[in-house]
Amino acid sequence: MEIYVGRIPFKWKEKNLEELFSPYSNVTNAVIVIDKITRQNKGFGFVQIEDETSAMKAINALNNMDIDGRNIIVSISNPKEKGSSGSNVRTKGRNEDKPSHHIKPAKKLPPWLRKEY
Repeated sequence: MEIYVGRIPFKWKEKNLEELFSPYSNVTNAVIVIDKITRQNKGFGFVQIEDETSAMKAINALNNMDIDGRNIIVSISNPKEKGSSGSNVRTKGRNEDKPSHHIKPAKKLPPWLRKEY
C-alpha cells in the first residue's frame, strides 16, 4: 500500500521516512519528491508498505504528528492516472467531448481586409 506523507521538513531524506515508518511495518520503498532546479525536497513524499493493516496503523499514529515544528500529513496515496502529467485546475472534471462555452469567437476582419469587394 502506498502512503502519502506531506509537510515533511525540507532537510529530510528518504532514510528519515524509512526510520519513521519502520516501527509499524517493513518499508519496501520511500521516495521524497525533489525540485529539479533547486535540488531541495518539495515537502512531500511517498512510502510503500507491504501490509495494509500495518499501513493503516501507521497512518492513524503518524497523521498530524509534530516533527521539527511541522505537523506532517499522512494519508493513503491517490494513484496517479496513466498518461497524466499532473492536475490542471481548468480542465479537471471537464468532459472533452462537449464544446467549452468559454472559447472566444473569432474576430471579424476590418472592412478593408475582407474579400467582399
